[in-house]
Amino acid sequence: MSQNNSQLAALIDLSPSVAEFRASVWAGLAQHQKTIPAKFFYDREGSRLFEEICLTPEYYPTRTEKKLLADVVSEIAGLAGPGRAVLEFGSGAGVKTRALLDRLDAPAAYVPVEISRARLVEVTSELAADYPKIQIAPVCADYTKPFNLPSVAMGVAHWLGFFPGSTIGNFTPPQAVQFLSQVRRMLGTTGLMLIGVDLRKDIAVLNAAYNDAAGVTADFNLNLLTRINRELDGDFDLSQFGHSAFYEPEQGRIEMHLISRRAQSVNVAGRAFDFAADETIHTENSYKYDVDQFRCLAASAGWSHRAVWTDSDRLFSLHLLACE
Repeated sequence: MSQNNSQLAALIDLSPSVAEFRASVWAGLAQHQKTIPAKFFYDREGSRLFEEICLTPEYYPTRTEKKLLADVVSEIAGLAGPGRAVLEFGSGAGVKTRALLDRLDAPAAYVPVEISRARLVEVTSELAADYPKIQIAPVCADYTKPFNLPSVAMGVAHWLGFFPGSTIGNFTPPQAVQFLSQVRRMLGTTGLMLIGVDLRKDIAVLNAAYNDAAGVTADFNLNLLTRINRELDGDFDLSQFGHSAFYEPEQGRIEMHLISRRAQSVNVAGRAFDFAADETIHTENSYKYDVDQFRCLAASAGWSHRAVWTDSDRLFSLHLLACE
């Protein structure tokens, strides 16, 4: 990483290894319901495609959260108080980050944690140029697992965790509680957590958001197979797999799958996996909550509810949590 800006710390690279990727894919494809962890979507192309998804007319969460954040960020800054260091989980393109850094009172530091190393390098270099007074210390890691904070964290008294984008919905509820408990320990007794949560709504709106007419979400889903072919010597024929996403009302979640169009055998890093016609690989969940449901979920992880904001159409919510 370029060190042109003295406030930009060297990247801490804890990204998953090829061996971990291979082991996860092998284990997932060996299950009765084949699955691959959604975190492996985000190579360089996957990150680009996700940013393109966020611009599609059907995908309401990003534009709704951005507008909501812009409307209430001054209130958030007032509740956070001065001198907070921001720890962002899944920093992506950093667009929402800018709204927060622009309004916080004298932020002490910014620590973005992102699994896509290439995108993290690009975005933090841009942020360092635009925010020269803020210490930026990027960490490339799988934030679903415990990781060590960079040295800049040693002198920080007050943290603000930031988890936008409704990414909390990718966890099952027990996994979400585990993650929020882990974050609570990281942020300490004075920590706050600002988190974006997608709300339950009309099923047609939900299904359209994950099945855009331009097919960008389908390309994003299928890119996972391209990555496996490239990095794990796979031989998936992408023309023989299709994208499927649908709302599952009993679970309260969108499920995303890749469907085998025919009976076939696929090799990954020297191991063969058989698919029946119409058999699927479950690639992602996106749980939806109402405000009270998420408040209870956060309480189970030891958080108290400081404030909540929703847009006028009640599509999306922002929650500010405090350690109890």
